[in-house]
Amino acid sequence: MVEGLAGRPTRLSSHAIGLLLTTLGVLVLSPDSLLIRLVDADVWTLVFWRGFLMGLTVLTATAVWSRGDAVAQFRSLGGVGLVVAMLFGSQLTLFATSITHTSVANTLVIFATAPLFAAVLSRIFLGEPVPLRVWLAVTASLGAILYIFFGSIGTGRIGGDLAAAGAALAMAIGLTVMRRNSHVSMVPAWGVGGLLAAAFAASFADPFGISGEDVAVLLPSGILVLPISFALIGHGPRRLSAPETGLLMILETIIGPLWVWWILEEQPNAEALVGGAIVIAVLVANSVVGLRQPSIGS
Repeated sequence: MVEGLAGRPTRLSSHAIGLLLTTLGVLVLSPDSLLIRLVDADVWTLVFWRGFLMGLTVLTATAVWSRGDAVAQFRSLGGVGLVVAMLFGSQLTLFATSITHTSVANTLVIFATAPLFAAVLSRIFLGEPVPLRVWLAVTASLGAILYIFFGSIGTGRIGGDLAAAGAALAMAIGLTVMRRNSHVSMVPAWGVGGLLAAAFAASFADPFGISGEDVAVLLPSGILVLPISFALIGHGPRRLSAPETGLLMILETIIGPLWVWWILEEQPNAEALVGGAIVIAVLVANSVVGLRQPSIGS
């Protein structure tokens, strides 16, 4: 409720609520890369605690929120929910791997292309039309990603860049599956995915070898940042068009590296800056054109 011109409370429109939820979700998620960098632990231990804490939080919140319908809600996920859970667990693992093996800017720029590739997968598997602007955006983004890869050769970052591409692909496939089954709430699947990632990482991790400082970072990351941001981002786009959602998601690509630059003084290399500028420009242009042409592939 907000105050109108006459001093009377005015209800926010569904569209305004979607903008608010998605923006808040992206802002909450933006320091996540920094939190990963602040943890002095190997990637498997990092994945274990992030996946376990997020999974436990999401599943507990789902059980409390749905009350007596929790079992029915989990059963409704079926095989599709399990697929989404595995994809999300893979994404969680690959994203953390990328952040710890390449620059944050490289990771976020490459990962930002996931919605574009989801549109291509929707064309292949769902038969949905893909406008020319998306094909052009995909082509330009691939060129920018290859340029970023080129800048990582010989620096030890190429593995992290490839992990970011893998995370983007997992995200794109997950978005396609969820789009095909939009009638089913996939929020519980995210919780299951977190636990699957933790279970997979457990064999390689050293869960109790972390310091108190690491715990102080992992707790807010797994219990607050990840669950809250994904809940907000997951519900907001239901009220927005795809181009609007894409524009808002670009915020993380811009703000995330700024957090790391401000706190840790990590500066992107020239290839990341040029490739990132291209990807961001392409994503913005694609979304803006999509807003002006809502009837064409949005």
